[in-house]
Amino acid sequence: MDVARPDIARRRRRHRILYSFAGLGALVVITIGLSRLKPAAPLVENPWPDTVKRGEMLRQVRGNGTLVPEEILWIPTLSAGRVERILVLPGARVKADTVLVELSNPDVDQAAFDAESQLKGAEADMANLRVQLDSQKLTEEAMVAMAQANYSGAKLDFEVNDELAKAGLVPALTLKQSKAKAEELAKLLEIEQQRLKISADAARAQLAVQDAKVAQLRAQLQLRRRQVEALKIRAGIDGVLQKLGDAAATTLQVGQQLAPGATVARVANPAKLKAEIKIAETQAKDITFDQKAEVDTRNGVIPGHVVRIDPSAQNGTRTVDVALDGALPKGAVPDLSVDGTIELERLENVMYVGRPVQAQPETTVGVFKVVNGGKEAVRVPVKLGRTSVSTIEVVEGLQVGDQVILSDMSQYDAYARVRLR
Repeated sequence: MDVARPDIARRRRRHRILYSFAGLGALVVITIGLSRLKPAAPLVENPWPDTVKRGEMLRQVRGNGTLVPEEILWIPTLSAGRVERILVLPGARVKADTVLVELSNPDVDQAAFDAESQLKGAEADMANLRVQLDSQKLTEEAMVAMAQANYSGAKLDFEVNDELAKAGLVPALTLKQSKAKAEELAKLLEIEQQRLKISADAARAQLAVQDAKVAQLRAQLQLRRRQVEALKIRAGIDGVLQKLGDAAATTLQVGQQLAPGATVARVANPAKLKAEIKIAETQAKDITFDQKAEVDTRNGVIPGHVVRIDPSAQNGTRTVDVALDGALPKGAVPDLSVDGTIELERLENVMYVGRPVQAQPETTVGVFKVVNGGKEAVRVPVKLGRTSVSTIEVVEGLQVGDQVILSDMSQYDAYARVRLR
């Protein structure tokens, strides 16, 4: 027979309650402990470290660019024309007198023919005028000669009568008549001489007018002939034909009609190249003329110097022209992509380090410094100064010999400490 024992049931219930409170308390304690634990430092694998140094720091800026010819000639048409023949294709080496393209224009040919005909007519008129003036001159000279002869005869008669009159052999009236005739013929001689002189001046004026007309027509003919000759498009300089057509990538075609002044071709001298380097606007402020530079063609490095700085910025960059001081390596052709490095200055006795990713000059940034024998890195504030292509000046926050991580650590911005491996 079973006997009821209520004290055992109460004891069991009490134990369950105690266990529940104990478990709840332990859970609270564990939760509070876990909340007070610091997050585990993340692990960074294969960081890119560098050591802080002191000494000479070379400031440089770098940019991408292209090789461009120093001598480029865009060749336009002098008059309208139709493309008849294309004699040279882009990429060929040409001389200054090499004919690249032949155009045709009947109006230009006709204008040259008409100008030549007008010149020949004017030259014929000139020759005819010379003959007429020469004939007129001979007539005037004959009149002067006749007047001279009449005057000489009358003068001689007067002298004879004068001698005879002194001897009483000639009456005074005859002497007076001979004297009057001599004086009259003297005046006629003077008039004829003046007429001859005026005639010569008039002849020179007429010849000058006709000569000016001939010269004008001759110049017009030369212009027309140049227009005809200009239908043969020549290179103009020794070099390489780079393009046929305008600058908007339009290729010239046979049969194409061109307007006056239209661009036909571009010729460049490949032996004289310069580098056009695009430098970030924020880095170009310290660039000055004649600074040393290096141009990397990926097949050799060419020394150079700065010769031009674009006064305005485009798309966040400024164009800097670098004259090449060394020989061009093989494969150096116009429009070749290159890298340019310009030397700004040499800083003496400064503390510097490799340039961390996204580090900007004259700023204070958080940099991870390697500690604990290279096993960990802690974030420290570092004041940076002037910058170069791959190095940057350290003003405060680090000492010579400190190692810092240059890799991109932006994903660890929430951590003050990281583990390294």
